[in-house]
Amino acid sequence: MIKEQVYTFLKTVPPGKVVTYGQIALQLGNKGLCRAVGNCLHTNSDPDNIPCHRVVNSRGEVSSSYAFGGAEAQRKRLEAEGIVFAPDGKIDLKRYQL
Repeated sequence: MIKEQVYTFLKTVPPGKVVTYGQIALQLGNKGLCRAVGNCLHTNSDPDNIPCHRVVNSRGEVSSSYAFGGAEAQRKRLEAEGIVFAPDGKIDLKRYQL
């Protein structure tokens, strides 16, 4: 049930925007679900249609354990959508967060 809710929410995140694990957990009604959100993303069976690459941590960092090619692959997908990374490797959440 949580997995479907996570995926449904992610489908609303447009290209060029990101959300955080905590933001999704709050959307589900429980800020304590951050790890569960991460587990759902890690087992995403349809990454082309469920954009888990648009989820970053609360510091604007990509996941070191991104399941579809690692952090560099996640970064490349976000950059292809127009997201610019700061020299420290972070995303400006004020600019790009949904």
